[in-house]
Amino acid sequence: TLEPNNIHARILRARIDFDERADTRPLHAVSEKILRDDPASAGNLVGWRFYLALYERDFASADRALAPLTENKYTTFRVRTDAMYFSRAYAEGLLARIKGDAAEARAAFTAARAQQEEAVRARPDDGPTFCLLGLSDAGLGRKEEALREGRRALELTPVAKDANDGPQVLYFFAVICAWTGERDLAIEQLETLAKMPLGVSYGDLRLDPHWDPLRGDPRFDKIVASLAPKEN
Repeated sequence: TLEPNNIHARILRARIDFDERADTRPLHAVSEKILRDDPASAGNLVGWRFYLALYERDFASADRALAPLTENKYTTFRVRTDAMYFSRAYAEGLLARIKGDAAEARAAFTAARAQQEEAVRARPDDGPTFCLLGLSDAGLGRKEEALREGRRALELTPVAKDANDGPQVLYFFAVICAWTGERDLAIEQLETLAKMPLGVSYGDLRLDPHWDPLRGDPRFDKIVASLAPKEN
């Protein structure tokens, strides 16, 4: 059963409108209410507030959302899955990439990659950890390494054996493909994800900046349209 005051549960309920209609307003409302009721919960909301700002291309708010990520308590955040922990460096790289600041993106992704290499050494059999290394390499333009690490992540966390984390690893493998110019491969993964219960939503594809390299591709637009809310 969902506890009414459980932050994650409240966010997930608000996320329904985002997933189905690409409507960010309920997510805004619930995250602001949680912060008003309990300002100390800011660290638990980092991922949601950061992505909410990215969905709206509000870069100043995205920066502010990362503020609770300190060396003392909160150093990583989660968004789509409990298995993938994004670092502040990765978030800063993503933000710089969207803003078109290549130098800042490279510096941030380089730092993220170093952190993730350590994580892979500590957890060599963990698919999500490999996937995050692949994302950092994709951000750095290290195409072959990124694709190899993404494929290794899929081997370690296959959808057929892990219905929760498998689709999330596949989601970010598709991002790796999109970022490294493998558009056909990215579209292929998205076509698979669009048919899965926990794969990809209309809101994800409409607003997640990870998919910016695919915008304007008719095949991508077709997948988005297939997930769009149906008119009554």
